[in-house]
Amino acid sequence: MTSPHPSATGATTRRTRTRVALVVYAVVATVIVTAAVASSIQRAGVSPGLRTKATLIAPAAAGGGWDTFMRESQNAMRENDVATNVQVLNVPGAAGTIGLTSLERREGEAGTAMVGGTGLVAGVEQLDSAVTLSDVTPIARVVEEYDVIVVPGDSPYETLDDLVRAWRKDPGKVPFTGGGSFDQLVMAELALSAGIDPADVSYIPASGGGEVAQSLVTETAAAAASGFPDVDDQIESGRLRALGLVAEEPLDGVDIPTLPSLGYDVTLTNWRAVFGPPDISADEAEEMREVYEEIVATEEWESAVSRNQWTDVWLDGEDFREFLAEEEARVAELYEELDL
Repeated sequence: MTSPHPSATGATTRRTRTRVALVVYAVVATVIVTAAVASSIQRAGVSPGLRTKATLIAPAAAGGGWDTFMRESQNAMRENDVATNVQVLNVPGAAGTIGLTSLERREGEAGTAMVGGTGLVAGVEQLDSAVTLSDVTPIARVVEEYDVIVVPGDSPYETLDDLVRAWRKDPGKVPFTGGGSFDQLVMAELALSAGIDPADVSYIPASGGGEVAQSLVTETAAAAASGFPDVDDQIESGRLRALGLVAEEPLDGVDIPTLPSLGYDVTLTNWRAVFGPPDISADEAEEMREVYEEIVATEEWESAVSRNQWTDVWLDGEDFREFLAEEEARVAELYEELDL
């Protein structure tokens, strides 16, 4: 066997060393360039927040109210160049508390925002969640939607007073249904306003507006508290009859009396708000607020508000934090009344 020529061996060694040197040079250059870009961004005052790479968490499966809120946010951001890279991340489960835990673990990630609301306050209370809304950063309340009290279209209850009279007589024999924990709280608040112990009421949870309508039509339940957008088509068709809207003021174009106008002090609304992770800076939280201020001023968002039958209820800063504390106390009291 012939040994390689010494000059050939030397050339091979030199080529190997050259390749290694080039690889090392490329790695070092990449690190230097990356650091320079990061430094340049910092000098320019641009934070890696919602404007540059946004992750919008919907703490529920696709298709629900929280998901819709974030999909509409994503659309408004993209169509108006508010952000360059926006994704919606669904983190469903446990009445939103799994999504809340996910947000809490993204400490300092200013490019992440999550939607929450009354249902999440209820989920934290009902499940005694280890992570609460005080563990994340409140940004702003944005919109709210309203529940409606409905019965089957052929129900003997023509008015809310008719329903309440039968309910008072035997609460267990007038079963209610609803699409989630928020609807149950509305039912509890109505019971209290009517002088009925919420713990005596029979409540059958449903998975959404379709199942609520089905439970009423099949007489599994006698009445329901449900999100108005979830059942408005059923009301319009006559399959369901609306007895009262859970809102302080009438809705434009909606011919349903409000519960306060009927003498029932029930005003719990299903609000939607934006939250950031813990430990973001004041400037980063302000950027989140500014991004959503821009979103709600767009034509796309105005269309979304109309299409989803939302109402604009912008609230931020200390006023929002005070509102949040009041809602947490209110929901806790209602759960105590329900004896859950």
